[in-house]
Amino acid sequence: LLWFRMGALYTWLTGVFLLAAKGHLAGFGIYTTPWGINILIGALLGTYMFLNVWLIIWPNQKVVIQSANQVLAGGQPLPEAAACGAKAGLASRHNTLFSIPLLLFMGMASHFSYTITAASLWPMWIAIFVITGALECNAIKGKLGPMTSVRGVIHCGLALSAVLFIVVKLLT
Repeated sequence: LLWFRMGALYTWLTGVFLLAAKGHLAGFGIYTTPWGINILIGALLGTYMFLNVWLIIWPNQKVVIQSANQVLAGGQPLPEAAACGAKAGLASRHNTLFSIPLLLFMGMASHFSYTITAASLWPMWIAIFVITGALECNAIKGKLGPMTSVRGVIHCGLALSAVLFIVVKLLT
């Protein structure tokens, strides 16, 4: 489990470093271009994923591991272990959900262009934060809904990709 946490941390820190370096070299105005917008959408989703690993999945997995160790030692399972396992699983499924549009937007950065007006940036970002923020709230306190199966998670990820793509297209 350490591997996953450190992988998330390393990936996120590397991304922040690369974003800062690109902004320093090319000027931070690059993040108002189609390339920059697509990269930042991917970075936002990656940030949610990083935070899910460190603030939801890992703390809840520690409880599940502690419960399993107690049972192995002949003790009783922790009563909250099942709920903690479900919370970790929900956040993990949201990470899979977020990974699909993350890959789409990061890939689109160099291969998909569109026209942007300065006035369209705020409405677009507000819509993206509302949509992704609602999904992140579901990762924190929600239910699986249609994500009870791998197929459901993939379909939800594809739907989120389509919705975010439409938001970017319509609001830029």
